[in-house]
Amino acid sequence: MSRYISEHIRRLVATRADCLCEYCLIHEHDTFFGCEVDHIISLKHGGMTDPDNLAYACFFCNRRKGSDIGSISATDGFVRFFNPRSDLWGQHFRLEGAVIKPVTEIGELTARILGFNDSERNLEREILIAEKRYPSTSALVRMQR
Repeated sequence: MSRYISEHIRRLVATRADCLCEYCLIHEHDTFFGCEVDHIISLKHGGMTDPDNLAYACFFCNRRKGSDIGSISATDGFVRFFNPRSDLWGQHFRLEGAVIKPVTEIGELTARILGFNDSERNLEREILIAEKRYPSTSALVRMQR
């Protein structure tokens, strides 16, 4: 299991994501630390360094997710996180003002663990909304799927 991600694969992942974090949908140019390639299923859980297991993630989503693949729900036990390769954003979340509202249990756990609605991140989105930079056109398309 290789940790190395070639420049070609990095470009492919970024282009496929329209340079958006595939979790919170912020554009890489609108976040100070930019975006990076994330293993959806981490190497330690048997995930591969393959485009089908890679997502583009902002620094904050990627750091909060770490190598986790899900979390414990109060009602259903283990629940996996939102998977940008197999899930549609609009089926698990909706944007209300600057708040990303989860609409499923997968959405709830993902939003909570990745800190979508931490006060600093909401403030960042409020500023970007006021500047008409969030959601971007490509983020709107993903939200409506």
